Amino acid sequence: MKELFLLKLGEIVLKGLNRRVFEDKLKYNTRRRMAKFGEFKVYITQSTLYVEPLNDDCDLDGAWEAAGTIFGISMMCRCRACEKNTDAIFKACCDYLGDDLMLAKSFKVESKRSDKRFPLNSIQLSQEIGGRLAEEYPNVAVDVHNPDYVVNVEVRENAAYVHGPSVPGAGGLPTGTGGRAGVLLSGGIDSPVAGYMIAKRGVEIECIHFFSYPYTSERAKEKVLELAKIMTKYCGRMTVDIVGFTEIQEAIRDNCGDDYFTIIMRRFMMRISERIALDHGAKCLVTGENLGQVASQTMDAMAVTGRVVSVPLFHPLIGMDKEDIVRIARRIGTLETSILPYEDCCTVFTPKHPKTKPVLALVEAEEAKLDVEGLIERAIQNTEKVTIRYYDD
Repeated sequence: MKELFLLKLGEIVLKGLNRRVFEDKLKYNTRRRMAKFGEFKVYITQSTLYVEPLNDDCDLDGAWEAAGTIFGISMMCRCRACEKNTDAIFKACCDYLGDDLMLAKSFKVESKRSDKRFPLNSIQLSQEIGGRLAEEYPNVAVDVHNPDYVVNVEVRENAAYVHGPSVPGAGGLPTGTGGRAGVLLSGGIDSPVAGYMIAKRGVEIECIHFFSYPYTSERAKEKVLELAKIMTKYCGRMTVDIVGFTEIQEAIRDNCGDDYFTIIMRRFMMRISERIALDHGAKCLVTGENLGQVASQTMDAMAVTGRVVSVPLFHPLIGMDKEDIVRIARRIGTLETSILPYEDCCTVFTPKHPKTKPVLALVEAEEAKLDVEGLIERAIQNTEKVTIRYYDD
């Protein structure tokens, strides 16, 4: 019988009456991800998502890589299906896992019997298959406590399945089950990770980027679009709204106190992002802020910044160490692009001594020197919308 994937459901199994909604969305997302790689049958049985190729033309390696980016999956394995009898299971183990077994120093068999009609229980099945494999591969020791390799046998409703060790899936909840968010996406390390983290909770994302030409280059914009494309590998397709921000930054520079520049700039970003996010049907804003990392990310500064919006502000990285953020960025593939030397608008006109404990009334007094609404309207009108899909050339 043919090779297929068993993708074990994660948090979905904890859901109650609405579990079907999550399962249906997971199946839909998986079918869409698999479409590029051929025709697959996708269905859920016994808390497991089956991805079964329907013909020999399917790109199983490409599909397997894509499966690892689908939120909602906790563990996953490639396996061989066979008939539900010990002879067929033993043969499948030899045919499908023989090369791995020959390279191993020791092994054991772990069995799960979901189909209680099968005549052997899990322990008996492991003993039967393990004994046969020990005779077939006499140079590989049996070690039930700390084996070099584990042969897995699962007897399920439709067939028996044999596979090697499972690997972690993307985790989280299926994209599209948690609403929609607007993510403030810069060219740095943090904001792509924040977008990934909120998307892992089932949230669809739309990104807002602030672009200050000619102070920031076209390379900086291309860098952000590349980050968005990498994110869609996990988050799905999205729109990036590139907001022309030069006039606002120049107005703040020319009219407001130097030490208030950063906090007023951030308040403009929040106001504009909220309006764009609401146009996309988003119900919250997400930033890559990390408590205490820079002057604009103190409790006082973040409180003053957040006062200008009415939607919830989520900060997935707020308590993380920088090393943890870098580790995630490296794993999801955004780090190398984030560290390219093309700076974004947050580095333009940066004051030497920004306010770390701003007072709201004083900030509002500085903002009163500006045509806030006019600047916001012109910035929104000067917004470029770019649709990003991961598999676009």
